[in-house]
Amino acid sequence: MYYQKNKTQLSHTNSTFTQAPADNILIVVVVFIVVFGLMAVFSASAPKAISLGENPFSFTLKQTIWLMAGAMGAWFFSKFDYRKLKSFAGILALFVVIMLALVQFSPLGVTVNEAKRWLVIGPLQFQPSEIAKPALVLYFATLFSKNCTILDSRKYPFYLLFAIMLLLIYKQPNLSMIILLLVTSIGMYYVAGGSSKIIALLFGAGALGVATTIRDYQLQRIKVWWNPFSDALGAGYNIIQSMVAFSSGGFFGVGFGNSKQKLFWLPEGHTDFIFAVIGEEFGFLGCFFLLCLFGVLLHRGFIIAKKCPDMFGKILAVGITFSICFQAFTNMSVASSFVPATGIPLPFVSYGGSSLFVSLCMIGVLINISKKRIQRIVHYV
Repeated sequence: MYYQKNKTQLSHTNSTFTQAPADNILIVVVVFIVVFGLMAVFSASAPKAISLGENPFSFTLKQTIWLMAGAMGAWFFSKFDYRKLKSFAGILALFVVIMLALVQFSPLGVTVNEAKRWLVIGPLQFQPSEIAKPALVLYFATLFSKNCTILDSRKYPFYLLFAIMLLLIYKQPNLSMIILLLVTSIGMYYVAGGSSKIIALLFGAGALGVATTIRDYQLQRIKVWWNPFSDALGAGYNIIQSMVAFSSGGFFGVGFGNSKQKLFWLPEGHTDFIFAVIGEEFGFLGCFFLLCLFGVLLHRGFIIAKKCPDMFGKILAVGITFSICFQAFTNMSVASSFVPATGIPLPFVSYGGSSLFVSLCMIGVLINISKKRIQRIVHYV
C-alpha cells in the first residue's frame, strides 16, 4: 500500500526548474583584473600627473570614479533579464551612430593625438566608439538568433546602419576598432551556425576592405613593425621603448612603482602601452598572470555560452567574451611587438573611463546569462 501511494505521487510529480547561481569564477577573475589594472594605472600615470602639476593620484581617482559607475552598471545588467535587451538593439545602434556623428560634425568632438574620437558634454568626456562594441554584439545577436541567413532582405536596413557606424569610426580614424567589430561579428555569425564558405568570403572581403582603405601613416606602422630601428625616433619609437621595458623587467620585474620607461621614455604608458609597464615592474610572471586571467575569462565566457538555454543568449555571450578578450590579446600583442601598433586599450587595465565602464557593463550582461543556465531538479516524495 505504501509503495503504491509513493508510486502514484512520483508519477504526478512534475520536474521543476530553477536558475543556476552566477558564475563566481568569472566574477573573481574580473575583480582580480580590475584591481590589477587600478594598481597599474596608478604606477604608470603618477609621473605624468606630476609633470602636469596635478596630484599623483589624479588619474587613478578619475579611473576609480569610472570604476564605481561601471560596477553599478555591471550590477544592474546582472539583474536585468538579458532577453529583454532584444528590444533595445536597434535603439542602441542608432544612438551610437548619432554619437559618432556628433564627434565628427559638431563642436562637441575633440581631437587628441590627431584622432577625433572623443565627445565632450559638460564635465563628461567619453569615446562613443567604445559603446559601438556592446551595440554591435547586441545588434547581431538579435539578428542571428532568428536565422543565420546573410542574404535576407529584412536584414539589409540593419546592415546599412552597421555600415554607417563603421564609416564614422573610420573617419576618426580608428582602424583597430573597425577590425575588432568586424572580427567579432564574423565570430558571432559562426556560432549562430554560419557557413564556413561565407565566413571565408567575409574574412576575404574584410581584409580587402582594410587593405584598400589603409592610410599612409597606418602603412608606415606596418613597415616600421618589421624594423623599428628604421625610424627609431619616429614611428618605431614606441615599439623600441616597449621592448626595453620588457627586457628590463626580466623574469621577476623591477618591482611595483620602479619602472623607468614610464618616466617619459614610453609615451602613453598608462593607456595603450600599459602592458609594457606591467612587464617592466612585474616581469614575465606578472604578464603571464594577467594573460592567464584573460584566458580564464575567455574559457568561462564560452562555458556560459555553451550552457545557455537559448540561441540569443549563446550568441550574446560569445560576442561579449570574444570582443573583450580579442581586444585584450591584441593590446598585449601590440605591446609585445607581435602585431603592428594600434590605438586599442587593454580592457579593465588601461586608463580610460569609457572602456572600463563599457567593459564592466558587458560583464554584467554575461553574469546575467550565466544565471539563466537551467538546472533540472526532480523531487522524490
